[in-house]
Amino acid sequence: MAEAMERVLVASRLHLGMDIAFITEFLGKDRIFRGVSSAEPSPLRAGTVMPMAARYCAHVIAGGLPELIPDTGLVPLCQALPETKSLPIGAHLSVPIRLESGRLFGTFCCLSHTPRPSLNARDLELMRIFASLIASALDNHLVAELERDAQFGELQAAIEAGDRCIVFQPIVRISDLSVVGVEALSRFWTEPRRGPDVWFETASAIGQGPSLELLAVRKALQAAASLPDHLSVNVNISPSTMTCGDVADALGGFDPRRIVIELTEHVPIADYAPILRALRPLRKKGIRIAIDDAGAGYSSLRHVLVLKPDIIKLDTSMIRTISGDRTRQAMVMALAQFALKTRIRLVAEGVETQAEFETLRKLKVTHGQGYYFAVPMDVQHLQTFCAQRLKYGSAS
Repeated sequence: MAEAMERVLVASRLHLGMDIAFITEFLGKDRIFRGVSSAEPSPLRAGTVMPMAARYCAHVIAGGLPELIPDTGLVPLCQALPETKSLPIGAHLSVPIRLESGRLFGTFCCLSHTPRPSLNARDLELMRIFASLIASALDNHLVAELERDAQFGELQAAIEAGDRCIVFQPIVRISDLSVVGVEALSRFWTEPRRGPDVWFETASAIGQGPSLELLAVRKALQAAASLPDHLSVNVNISPSTMTCGDVADALGGFDPRRIVIELTEHVPIADYAPILRALRPLRKKGIRIAIDDAGAGYSSLRHVLVLKPDIIKLDTSMIRTISGDRTRQAMVMALAQFALKTRIRLVAEGVETQAEFETLRKLKVTHGQGYYFAVPMDVQHLQTFCAQRLKYGSAS
């Protein structure tokens, strides 16, 4: 928006041969300069606030001064205004900026330090056209701001009301179906109803991504406090949040040896150095790292080579139809061999059928997660599930 204003201001000032062009917004009894283009150093700058009273803008809007003034020396009211001499102002053009709603936003003005007798009605019409373009851009900007504010309000309401819950999906050892860990997943019940991915994308878009992610981490670890000590707890954290400086605090108070950070991949990682620095002290405490959605993202295999994770989680897209797809089988078998040789745990996500399970077992994939084993559930149901249907395994 600022760049668009700057282009309009420079173009109009140069075309009309004026010394200063500016856009002001009216705020009560004051006006704030939203953009200024000047041929020379000027006391008028973007952000400057001045009172509306006894100013050219106020008189033009009220009808006391014309929008086109080629020579202020010929207009008695101009000579009575202090800014005529202080700036000075020899010629002045000013048109209102009205938004689509009819609201008067402010004014678009050009001035010259000396009289400009050549200024005419065509120049004034050009100013009106520029003002219309500015108003259109402002309307689009304000709509975006209103949408952002509405999204922020919904997000804040959900957070403040605690209107969220954490569910856990078991991670099992394929060889004996023992539960060795869980992945914590967020659920939101605030209206309008949206999936968790949409909530997190919205939070990221309005600059609240880390706050929501770390709140989810804290809630997950609080809920997991009553789970058996040998179960690992996987929490999802994006690379950008990893480097925000607040992750260690969010993970505090829970046995670090049970925590697994799943690095989610939504955008490419341009620089691994900050992430490696953030992970180093956490890994020293015993926290493990998992690369999530391997095989589906931008560069998940590169993540494996650079970050050297403890766990690789194969994306659902690699597991779906694997029972009848030799290409997928070959790729997963290669990753299983890689995991075996590097002592990395390999977890297949999205396992939904008996055929997929049997294929993964034949391919020597060691761990699995998905609806075939268990749906996401709250703590109480998870405890019952583990006690009644599966035997507990070790977390090694």
